[in-house]
Amino acid sequence: MRLKDKVAVVTGAASGFGEAIAHTFAAHGAKVIIADLNGEGASRVAENIGSTAHALKVDVTKKDDVLAMMEAAESTFGGLDIQVNNAGYTHKNQPALEVTEEDFDRIYAVNVKAIYLATLACVPLMKKRGGGVIINTASTAALRPRPGLTWYNGSKGAAVILTKSLAAELAPLNIRVNAINPVIGETGMLKQFMGVEDTQQNREKFLATIPLGRMSKPSDIANAALFFADPASEFITGVALEVDGGRCV
Repeated sequence: MRLKDKVAVVTGAASGFGEAIAHTFAAHGAKVIIADLNGEGASRVAENIGSTAHALKVDVTKKDDVLAMMEAAESTFGGLDIQVNNAGYTHKNQPALEVTEEDFDRIYAVNVKAIYLATLACVPLMKKRGGGVIINTASTAALRPRPGLTWYNGSKGAAVILTKSLAAELAPLNIRVNAINPVIGETGMLKQFMGVEDTQQNREKFLATIPLGRMSKPSDIANAALFFADPASEFITGVALEVDGGRCV
């Protein structure tokens, strides 16, 4: 039980990477707030996990929603040890000049502003516990950007730099901050990333850039998050770990 008695909040936890992270944390003894804009999906995940999970409909770009998420962790499970900023948004793979201002604003609100809001809200709770862990889901797009995803790539670059800067700033509080950089994965946003229908033929051009020959799976990302959340990694902070099958080599 690597996370016994730990309390975690996972955003974007109704599906994909977030759902896998929530299940993995719970399997290792954590109590988990399942936060997602999709309230029904969040409830489904919480029900599947059982009494150690609590579902909450949350818009991570709204300050009041984020504060309610932290209050739920404290009132339901007694505090907060692990904050996973996993919720993400992207535009369709297309030329940079064709992305709408509305999509641009939403991308930076979900992928960047949400980290700001969560940090403001979670650090005071972690200070009460004598420390904690913040994990941000970034992307290989921050390091090896693909054409057609320019504005998304930039948002994930910001997530990586924020991770490193917060790691240095929050270290005196015993709060560790790390990021995970997944390669393109089997999630609900796959079609958006590809910009075409999800067929085996269309996947091939992406798979050709990944030395291990497959896309990332939710379990890959969940295992990386577990590593960062585990007290055994207590001397690791400011790391952006590539979970990418060699894409960034």
